Amino acid sequence: MKLDDYRLLGRSGLRVSPLSLGTMTFGADWGWGAERDEARRIFDLYVDRGGNFLDTSVNYTNGSSERLLGEFVGDKRERLVIATKYTMARDPGDPNSGGNHRLNMVRSVEQSLRQLATDRIDLFYLHGWDMTTRPDEVMRALDDLVRSGKVVYIGICNTPAWRVAEMQTLADLRGWSPLVALQIEYSLVERTVEHELLPMAAALGLGVLPWSPLGGGVLSGKYSREDIADSREAAVSADRKGVIASSGHLSERSLAIADEVRAIAGEIGATPSQVALAWTLTNPIVVSPIVGARTPAQAEENVGALEIVLTPVQCERLDRVSNPPPTFPARFMSRPLVQQLMFGGASVARRQAIPN
Repeated sequence: MKLDDYRLLGRSGLRVSPLSLGTMTFGADWGWGAERDEARRIFDLYVDRGGNFLDTSVNYTNGSSERLLGEFVGDKRERLVIATKYTMARDPGDPNSGGNHRLNMVRSVEQSLRQLATDRIDLFYLHGWDMTTRPDEVMRALDDLVRSGKVVYIGICNTPAWRVAEMQTLADLRGWSPLVALQIEYSLVERTVEHELLPMAAALGLGVLPWSPLGGGVLSGKYSREDIADSREAAVSADRKGVIASSGHLSERSLAIADEVRAIAGEIGATPSQVALAWTLTNPIVVSPIVGARTPAQAEENVGALEIVLTPVQCERLDRVSNPPPTFPARFMSRPLVQQLMFGGASVARRQAIPN
């Protein structure tokens, strides 16, 4: 696989690369990102290899991410797919500068268009469910943006499966623009999304774009048991380790998974990061994991994951060490007694939900 082996995004006809370049590291405003020249080298490496899918947000590095990306894109705009997001507060203290409501959505789009120096956003995400705005307000407002031409496709991030299903159903029933992409955390250290979110995405035609496919760096092998920590700080940490600690992934379980990743990497002559990314790409519902980098060397390493092929035995080893426990009702319904009562002892093949 290569960056120019493009894939369709969900139920849309949009062609995107099998790895998306995440640009939360563009700009040093948060203390650990790449300065302008370094960010430019990362961008050029990705685009020159045929990569076309760029991910950012209105608030990343206090807007520097979008501004730098807009500068770098320049005359390449028409061959690149730019995805950005709204929800997070842009002006602390102003309650309407964050959230999913129409006012913040419109203001955020206008700010992103200015920062990106573009006339449209190719893929516009709701960044996270705010638990307050009505789904019909969100979907109608998103549809209005599509009809205005400021947004082409819409997606959603970090939202419960039942809520995404409700919103997709509203769009289908009312003839509004449908969601085509689901961006969620998914990696060997975060597989609970396999219970509800991934099956929902497959059934409703959403292409899955995992963020943090390296578990925030834990799966790269850079942390040890001495680094185990669980931060409850609300502010963005000034160092990368603090950011990962705030995610809850600097744990004994995560490091045990990282040990197995490292062992397999040693067997096949790859890096742990490449093995972790290659595992994510084995899931057929995954379209394009989002990979960030702070140096060109890291970007080069990430792109190299497309050449890694894991054997069934290696995949089984990774699955065994990382498999999350089942949840209700799947845990209950899979029990032999319940299956016997449901099917009367007959063998019935399950049909996979495949989006059109």
